Amino acid sequence: MTSGFSPGKTGGVVAEFEAAEVSLLRSLVSMMLGIVEPGRTSDDPLERALGIGGGEAPSDPVLARLFPSAYEDAKDSMEFRRYTEATLRDGKRADAQTVFDTARSGRAELTPEQAQAWLRSLNDVRLTLGTKLDVTEEVHDEIAVMSEDDPRYPAYLTYDWLTYLQDSLVRALW
Repeated sequence: MTSGFSPGKTGGVVAEFEAAEVSLLRSLVSMMLGIVEPGRTSDDPLERALGIGGGEAPSDPVLARLFPSAYEDAKDSMEFRRYTEATLRDGKRADAQTVFDTARSGRAELTPEQAQAWLRSLNDVRLTLGTKLDVTEEVHDEIAVMSEDDPRYPAYLTYDWLTYLQDSLVRALW
């Protein structure tokens, strides 16, 4: 298993991944690419060019977690979402694509920009998986007592591994 990320010599980060880890990472970010579809914009040509969308809050719990309301007031939140969500979706897709394109077996060195994209994408994947698993702050306690025969066990271990990767990436960057 990978030892996580470490600082690189040129300001980026370095990691070594096994083939199975790369396969898992690519599978997870492919899932993200499917979940976070391109941002929908208005039919109006000017609004489309500016990336302005409809503003409706997502009903899917995963999308609601990835794109939370910016304001408590529904009208203010809808207006904010209208101007930002399409661009945010595009950014999440670009980050996931960066991980997909740069994840490789063996030693991988990422530029600072790629490392930042990895950090954002790992966070998005963790939020998605955590929402689907209904993860709480007691996740480590749950894993410790969970039977390996529990059908949720592999998903919880994956979540834990992603948490570890994200933590080691943050430490390598700072």
